Amino acid sequence: MKSALVVWGGWDGHEPKLGAELVAHLLGERGYSVTVRDTLDAYLDSSIMSVVDLIVPIWTMDTIGEEQLKGLLNAVKGGVGLAGWHGGMADSFRNSTEYQFMVGGQWVAHPGNIIDYRVNIIDHHDPITAGIPDFAMHSEQYYMHTDPSNQVLATTTFTGEHASWIAGTVMPVVWKRMYGQGRVFYSSLGHVRSDLDVPEAREILLRGMLWAAR
Repeated sequence: MKSALVVWGGWDGHEPKLGAELVAHLLGERGYSVTVRDTLDAYLDSSIMSVVDLIVPIWTMDTIGEEQLKGLLNAVKGGVGLAGWHGGMADSFRNSTEYQFMVGGQWVAHPGNIIDYRVNIIDHHDPITAGIPDFAMHSEQYYMHTDPSNQVLATTTFTGEHASWIAGTVMPVVWKRMYGQGRVFYSSLGHVRSDLDVPEAREILLRGMLWAAR
């Protein structure tokens, strides 16, 4: 049986507790043993970190201690998978550049806040996005600083309606990458829990988690 650690906290606006409950349900249905913790000290717990196959962080903003961060980074470098979404993974610890290096990107803006936009699948052969068509979202359209080494699976295009200077900019939405021996998956979809009721967004997240797991 594979095991997953879900760590939630930080800013309440992203509904981290509800997100953690959803992830525990999705992975539990796939036979995972899921541990849910609401403290970053989970990354110091050797009884978990030494055996876990997947870590799902749901923690927006805040800061992380040096030893807590080291526990997380070392686990992923050693082969534990990391998978997450939106600000729960890519706006977690703004001062921790090594964390951002691992994730492969960092949120910087969402022009217009909650808007309608399209997600375009650009890799139709990868198991995370195969068979999923382009789809609509009504949520925050994330503008991000991203790592060029990411393997991008889906993008979105900014119209310039809310920030004219970025008209036509194509931005990664879903990517995967490696950090040491660990697989890393990220999707910018999911400002609030209900956003993940969009079937395509939920399926991409589920497949991404399953792909990342050791």
